[in-house]
Amino acid sequence: MIKHNIVLLSLLVTGAAVYAAPAPVVDVNSGNLEQRLAALERMVGTRTDMQQRLQQQLDSVQDEVNELRGSVELHTHKLEQILERQRELYQEIDKRIAAVMQKPAPTPVSEPAVNQTTQPAMGESDAYDQAVNLILKDKQYDQAIPQFELFLKQYPNSTYAANAYYWLGQLLFNKQDWTTASQRFTYLVEHYPDSTKRADSLLKLGMIAQKQNNLSKAEQLFAQVIAEYSGSTAAKLADSRLKNLK
Repeated sequence: MIKHNIVLLSLLVTGAAVYAAPAPVVDVNSGNLEQRLAALERMVGTRTDMQQRLQQQLDSVQDEVNELRGSVELHTHKLEQILERQRELYQEIDKRIAAVMQKPAPTPVSEPAVNQTTQPAMGESDAYDQAVNLILKDKQYDQAIPQFELFLKQYPNSTYAANAYYWLGQLLFNKQDWTTASQRFTYLVEHYPDSTKRADSLLKLGMIAQKQNNLSKAEQLFAQVIAEYSGSTAAKLADSRLKNLK
């Protein structure tokens, strides 16, 4: 019986020493064996309670972290959806412009176009909207070219400048004016590194080089799109064209 109690006492002392958290000071060397065992049990119980409270706090913090992480992932996903939708809209517009440009050109309405370009300068947003509407609403693609050029001359530092250069490049691309289209796309690539249209402009430059039988330059431009905009729609299109070159 005494040996059993000594073994039990040894185990309790060892278990109590595992926890580093401070506990009430108790003299386990005083009193009889039962008193010392009771003191050790109180020490272990106190540390167990502290450990449970600490675990509850850790669980609470982990729940908050998980909630914040979920919120960040949700907002990131929504932003990616918005950007992807914007790219899809631009691509759809590009396709419609290309389809219309292949049809016989409509009877030019020269007089209104001259009047538009000679009107007094309007607000920046209105001037940009007027140029875009010539494409999207009026289908007057030839008239839209000088309108965008006028816009860039009047508002060279506009927040819409990068998009205006892209529209010009696209309109000239559809007219197969490779040289001027290349100049517009190149200016966008070099002067607007943060533009959402830079990847598409690099892709169009590669396509122009391909149409001009400059295959080495086309390969370099397609590879640049893939390297700088990995995973994007432009990169996927560039990868497809790059494979066809080989």
